[in-house]
Amino acid sequence: MKKFLLSIAILMMATITFGQDLPENPEPGKCYVRCKTPDIYKNETINVAVSPEYRKIVTFPAEYRTIQEKVLIKESGQEVKIVPAVWGTQEVTYFEKEDGTRLESQKAVFIQGFETVETKAASASWEMSEKMPNCDSDDPDDCRYWCYKPLPAEFKTMPVEKLQSDASVVKIPIPGVRKTYQRKVMVKPPSTTLVKTEAEYQTIEKTVLVRDARTEEVVIPAVFRSVTKEILVQKGGLTSWKAVDCQLIDNTPLPINWDFSSATLNEGAKQIIDARLLPILNDGVAVFIESHTDMRGTKKDNQELSDRRAKAVTDYLISKGINLSQLYAKGFGESRLLNKCSDDVVCSEAEHAINRRTTFRVVNQK
Repeated sequence: MKKFLLSIAILMMATITFGQDLPENPEPGKCYVRCKTPDIYKNETINVAVSPEYRKIVTFPAEYRTIQEKVLIKESGQEVKIVPAVWGTQEVTYFEKEDGTRLESQKAVFIQGFETVETKAASASWEMSEKMPNCDSDDPDDCRYWCYKPLPAEFKTMPVEKLQSDASVVKIPIPGVRKTYQRKVMVKPPSTTLVKTEAEYQTIEKTVLVRDARTEEVVIPAVFRSVTKEILVQKGGLTSWKAVDCQLIDNTPLPINWDFSSATLNEGAKQIIDARLLPILNDGVAVFIESHTDMRGTKKDNQELSDRRAKAVTDYLISKGINLSQLYAKGFGESRLLNKCSDDVVCSEAEHAINRRTTFRVVNQK
């Protein structure tokens, strides 16, 4: 009987709040909450070139080797027994080291730029206006209207490198080394009896070019970075009523054994959430998660600790596939103690553990 009266009271409050928008054919003894279908997104990964492909030029110097060469330094000739031949000297020039080239490479030049990528597409959402000031109706839902307000797209700008000028090669000539040697030549032959003379030779060393300077090109591939972009697949926002157990509209404990000053969910806590909370959320309703601490520590630290504990539960539920629009969470620090264990009161560890708690209750989805 008490459960039936509680459901009737909730329905009367809903009538005041929502006007004529009530569940059809309600079941006695059941409580009803509003549910809203969420926006459905999918993630798409795109690749952005942060460094372009370019050529790297490797240079190799010219190659030389030293050889020996037999050269003529005195020609064969004839001598006159009476009047000897007249000889002169001639200077002969040769390359001790032949001409070549040296290569210098100029590196590729880059400039810093920026690339802007759309990370979330533009969308829109429904919002209800305030009640018109000249409205004479007592019904709070009269004289109001819905607006489908656009939500701007989101962009992300990232630094990228751009090729200003590619690598190049400059050829620098290397002059060879020239030397001379002397050889005798007959200026005037003998005028009488001729006597043959043998030629004379000399061995010299010279450096010759085996392989000239050269280059090899190496292609450096472009570097890409992956960016995740959210794409709206299906627009949510449709509202419906969902029947729930009336006990769920009051704060229901989640028997999580929080360690002192910790906001980390252990495996036991995750199993409790899977068993107690996930089936309710998978049914499509929204819940309000409250987290509390004991009085040890400062009020500021305890408030931050309770916020982190509520967020830890929310983050775990999202990792299990629950939509964020179904979750509301808040920490209350040490402001709502369940026993005498306030400041300056000596309590056992078991009594402090009673205040380190997390609860949930089913609520209307906004």
